[in-house]
This record gives sequence, structure tokens and C-alpha cells, in this order.
Amino acid sequence: MFDAATDAAAPAGRTVAGMHVGRLSMVSFRSYDAIEVEFPPGPQVVVGDNAAGKTNLLESMVALGLGHSHRASAEGELISWGADFARVEVDLAPQETRLEMVIARTSAGGGRKRVLVNGVARRPQALAQALPVVLFAPEDMLLIVGSPSGRRAAIDSLVAQTVPAASATMANYGRALTQRNNLLKSIRDGFAAPDELRFWDQVVINDGSQIVDWRRETMARLAEPLAAAHAEIAPEETRLQLAYISKETPGPDETTADAIRRRLAETAEKEQWNGQTLVGPHRDDVSFVSGGRDLSTFASRGQQRTAILAFKLATTDVLTQAFARSPLLLLDDVFSELDPQRRAHLVRRIGELPQAFVTTTTADDLDPALIAQATVWTVTPGHLARGKR
Repeated sequence: MFDAATDAAAPAGRTVAGMHVGRLSMVSFRSYDAIEVEFPPGPQVVVGDNAAGKTNLLESMVALGLGHSHRASAEGELISWGADFARVEVDLAPQETRLEMVIARTSAGGGRKRVLVNGVARRPQALAQALPVVLFAPEDMLLIVGSPSGRRAAIDSLVAQTVPAASATMANYGRALTQRNNLLKSIRDGFAAPDELRFWDQVVINDGSQIVDWRRETMARLAEPLAAAHAEIAPEETRLQLAYISKETPGPDETTADAIRRRLAETAEKEQWNGQTLVGPHRDDVSFVSGGRDLSTFASRGQQRTAILAFKLATTDVLTQAFARSPLLLLDDVFSELDPQRRAHLVRRIGELPQAFVTTTTADDLDPALIAQATVWTVTPGHLARGKR
């Protein structure tokens, strides 16, 4: 799953191999008509009012790292109002790698995406190999107590960045799930026969078991970095762990595929009655556990923030192991949610990275030590300028 040469973690307290966004260009991307800016290495603090475009700036880098936006439900949403296309492009230093994404508006109002790496058309999955990213956004503060879909997405995003085949498998599973659910409704309504499910059953078994196995392997990679980060931030608390929750847990001498196949047979009548697929990785969950208890049932707001921060830092460590270089850390207005101790810890970790972007509505929310070492930028609608207002 990971490159063999990347299993060694970066030494603690030392800056890891450098990779940073040197140049960023956007045309008709969200609120930006046209900008081009050069970023130096090190922390970048982006200050601006709400709705000024701070999140849009980070979103452009998320799109070029993950191959998709973290908040748009359709590609066309990334195109500025009235424009026919959007383009975002970065030059990575010191590798001299150029990443480009062009999204053209379709007649139906959606978007058609094209990705290029050094001028060569590639699949979106190729972007993760060039620009691994970790995003910490305000909505992540609900990771522990929010819906299972958010926790699944957090693990799946890490899987997709470290396993080249994962994105295609997950997309195929999603399409198959839609088709299977439609067929189950037709069976329930008397318009199709149960034996028509065989093909889609096999996709759920094969792709579904692969997704579950990838998730479990990735969570195993996260275990020690997560515990270490949590112990450093909150040494008085018990060890933090992740637990995978599934009704398709393999029994003795069973593989994950065997367990899903068995559960499909057990729930066949119930699925046809409900018109919905009740078995597979889309029904699973991940819990944050400390002292044998699920944090969502007892943790204070502060304990939740600590666990989430540890998870993001552990994700950074896993990506560093996978690519032998640090990912780009993007922090979208999260410092105001953290107390001084957690802010100070995050500043120390940021200082070890080749580059990180931090957005805020006011520099007063940031640790003075971060401001002292950062390049400060001011965002106003459609514009980004170096220096304070």
C-alpha cells in the first residue's frame, strides 16, 4: 500500500524534506477572477474578513492535492459566476512540478474536469502523489460527534492519497451501490427478479471488501502516530485509539469478502423489503476511543478538540511516511477553536514543516510565535496581497 522506501518516519523535532507551493495561479475559480502569486517556504498566514475568499484560496490547493474539492457537490460550483471555465495551477518547489486543473462548464450547468501534471493529461488520482495535503477546517471540530459519513470520509481521504487504485475502486463501489439500490426498489415493487442482483452483489463483495481492508490497514498505520501526538498534547489523558465498527467483521477463517458475502445472504429479504443495500463499507463507522470508551459519549469539548488535532497531526505523519516528504498543511480558521496550550503545540508542529497555510479573520487569534515566523497575506474579495492591512 505504501512505497517501501517511505516507511521511516521523519525524526522528531526536525524539518522534513522540503516541498512547497511556489507559485499559484487562478482564473475564474470561485471568487477569484485572475490572480497569480509567489509563495515563499514556511508558514503563510492569510488574514481576511468572512466571505473574503480565504477558504476559496485553500480550496484551490485541496483540489490540486485530492483531485476534487472538499466542499463542492459538483465541479461546476468551482467556476466563477458567469465564466465558462475555471483554471487553477501551481508550481511546486524545489521539484519544479507543475499541476493544473481546468474545469469547463457543461450545457447542463455542471463541470467537466481535466488534470495535467507537467503538461501531460493525467487522472485526478495522480495529483495526490505530487501534492499530498492535510486540511483542518472548522467543520472537522464535529468529527467525533458528527455523522459516521464524516469519519468514513476522513479515513477514505487518507486511503485515497496513499493507495493509487483506491479512488477508482471507491468511485466504482459508489456507482454500483446506486445501481443496486435502484434494482432493490424494482424488486420490492415487483418489476425485477432477485437473481438480477448477482452481478451487483459481486461488486459489493469485491470492491467493498477491498475498501474495508484498506481502511483497516490505514488505521493501523495511524495507531502509533495518533497515540504519540495525543500523548504530547494531553499527557494526562489515556491513550487515544481508533476502532473500526462493522457488522461484517470476519469470523474464524473468514476473509472480509467472506464476511460481506455471508451478511448479504443473511439480509437478502430485509434488503428487498427496504429497497436499500444494508451491507458494505458505506454502513461502517470509525470511533475515537480513550480508556475503552467512545469519546462521543463522554468527552468534553476540549477533549474532543485535542483528539481531532492529534488525528490531523497523525495524518500528517502518515503522509510523511508514505511520500518521504511532508504534506502541505492547510488550517482554515481553526486557531480560534483552540486554547493557548493547543495553539502553542500546533505552532511548534507548523514550524517543522516546509510550508503551511493558516487562515484567520484576525491575527489576534494566532500565537505571536507563529506571526513572528510567518509570511502574512491579506485577502479582500478577488485579491490577495502580501502584508498586513
